[in-house]
Amino acid sequence: MTLLNLRVMAPNRIVWNSEVQEIILSTNSGRIGVLPDHAPLLTALDIGIIKIRLREQWSTMALMGGFAMIENNQMTILVNEAEKAVEIDPHEAQETFRKARNNLAQAAGKKQIIEANLAFERAKARLEAINIDISNIS
Repeated sequence: MTLLNLRVMAPNRIVWNSEVQEIILSTNSGRIGVLPDHAPLLTALDIGIIKIRLREQWSTMALMGGFAMIENNQMTILVNEAEKAVEIDPHEAQETFRKARNNLAQAAGKKQIIEANLAFERAKARLEAINIDISNIS
C-alpha cells in the first residue's frame, strides 16, 4: 500500500512527521482531500483544521494559515502555528472563543475588525479540531 509522507512544520517545531493514508485540509479555496499519488500542488492554507488518517484512525490539528506542497507522495506543510487536538484544553479553548466572539462583536474600525476576526477564526479552528460545536457555546 502506497502512503503519503506528511511533514507539518511551524517556526519553532516539527509538529508532525510520518507516513499517513489520507489528508483533508482547509485551503484558501476550500477543503481538499489528498490520497497517495496526488497530482503535484502548491496551495495557501486557510486558518482551519487538518484531518489525518493513519491505520484507520483519524487525528486532527488546528492550523493557523500557511502553505502546503504536494509532490511525489510527500506533503510538506509550513504553518504559522499548529496545535494537535490532543494538546488543546477544551475549557481554555471555549473561554478563548467566547472572548474572541465578544471582541469581534465590539470591534470598531477596519484594523480592529480584521484583528478581531483573525482571533475569532483561530479560536473557532481550535474548537473544530476538538469537535466542539460553536453553536452550543454561550
